[in-house]
Amino acid sequence: MRIYLDNAATTQLDNEVFKAITPYLLDFYGNPSSHHQHGREVKNAVEGARATIAGLLHASPNEIVFTSGGTEADNMAILSAVYAHHIKHVITTPFEHHAVLHTLKALQNNGEIKLSFINTDSRGNLDTGHLEELLRQNGPSLVSVMHANNEIGNLNNIELIGDLCKSRGALFHSDTVQTMGHYRHDLAKLNVDFIAASAHKFHGPKGVGFIYCRDGVQLTPLLHGGSQERKLRAGTENIHGIIGLARALEVAYQDLDAHRAHIQNLKNRMIAKLQQQIADVRFNGNSAIAGKSLYTVLNVSLPFSYASGNLLNYLDQHHISVSGGSACSTGSASHVLEAIGADTSRNNIRFSFSKFNTAHEIDYVVEKLSVLYKAMAA
Repeated sequence: MRIYLDNAATTQLDNEVFKAITPYLLDFYGNPSSHHQHGREVKNAVEGARATIAGLLHASPNEIVFTSGGTEADNMAILSAVYAHHIKHVITTPFEHHAVLHTLKALQNNGEIKLSFINTDSRGNLDTGHLEELLRQNGPSLVSVMHANNEIGNLNNIELIGDLCKSRGALFHSDTVQTMGHYRHDLAKLNVDFIAASAHKFHGPKGVGFIYCRDGVQLTPLLHGGSQERKLRAGTENIHGIIGLARALEVAYQDLDAHRAHIQNLKNRMIAKLQQQIADVRFNGNSAIAGKSLYTVLNVSLPFSYASGNLLNYLDQHHISVSGGSACSTGSASHVLEAIGADTSRNNIRFSFSKFNTAHEIDYVVEKLSVLYKAMAA
């Protein structure tokens, strides 16, 4: 038995998505920029995918621009705010994905922006009063706050943050990579100017995502070349990726509530069994609090005097795939756990679940951890 509990890093391709993609790998291979039939039929498919995504999100198709994934979308949003809207002050959190933090720090180091961080507590909760203060004290700003953290699972109140930004005339960018396809987003009601999404986080293909940019907000191209994506993203489109992205979001929305209940039950089961089997088990951030964290993520702090890498290897040897944090930061300390002051003498492991996981798998994982814990305590 092989158990995959690293779904925050990437997810298994849904079979319905595979079936949707296959014709665009084999039969419909025209370039959508070509003006013959082969090109037109593919162009129509791309625009159909764009319309599908926009419809599910209550957005307009012209507000969706396809990218290579969340990293590109995050970069595009931030650089557009700075260069197209002349933003000189950015407000963010210490928990953002490196696609956001590294971009902002590079701009700060170049003297192009002033960077402010929202105060947080030891669980990673944001002080929205401090955000209000930062918005009041500074000029036109960009606020960049992720919807949910990819390591500790904390959900941020982007509805409230969006309203604060609108009241102060600030632009708002939210990285929704971990929540797209897992929560319903109504962009007609949410005061957000940019969001980023990536297909492979919700059972779509790798290498494709999108940026949502609210109508009236300007985008600055990162790539220069052809006139694809209304001259906003040069390069021949990733056709099968785009088709797979749209189909993956459709499939996710079809049974979202049932899958959410199933995954939350698995997470609750793991929490309860870990507490029964391992004394002094803890949970980082809000990851064990339903409603305050992603139902797909549980960040566990284990009282093991066992090198973290060795524990991950132990689980891997028992055919269990998990991670210590973001896959983008493998080999380095987690900036998220450092920011909340997590105890680094303990083993911190991120378990992340999907609709394909089972209760039997959860029981097996806890059993293996319990065996190791008892052996170390003996």
